[in-house]
Amino acid sequence: MNTLTKLVLVAALVLSVIIPFGYFLLGQKKRSRYKKALGLNVFAFFGTLLIAAVIMLYPDRVQAAQAAQNSSAGIGYLAAALSTGLSGIGGGIAVASAASAALGAISEDSSIFGKSLIFAGLAEGICLYGLVIAFMILGKL
Repeated sequence: MNTLTKLVLVAALVLSVIIPFGYFLLGQKKRSRYKKALGLNVFAFFGTLLIAAVIMLYPDRVQAAQAAQNSSAGIGYLAAALSTGLSGIGGGIAVASAASAALGAISEDSSIFGKSLIFAGLAEGICLYGLVIAFMILGKL
């Protein structure tokens, strides 16, 4: 990592502390402004710190990521990650609504436990389909 990158990261860390609290000190000193300044400080400081840690600790991976920008393999990995992640989110939403409805139905009539279990299982299948698609994409790379 060159010196310019290190200086930019140090400046970003210092500014992530100075700017939010300067915003608070220059305006009215109210509790809501303090909470906003503190939240912005935490977000900016730890975000910059995380980026700096990745760049400093894994320079070879950062360079590999820059080289992968020119190839289509990076888009394939992104597609696999999106198919897994979005299907997981969709499956979680589906299971949440199906399971809550199933619990309400079971509390009224306990004989429909098997039917409600099937609907919850069908909702979980969405996640598995996304994972299968991700493996198919990774198999083509």
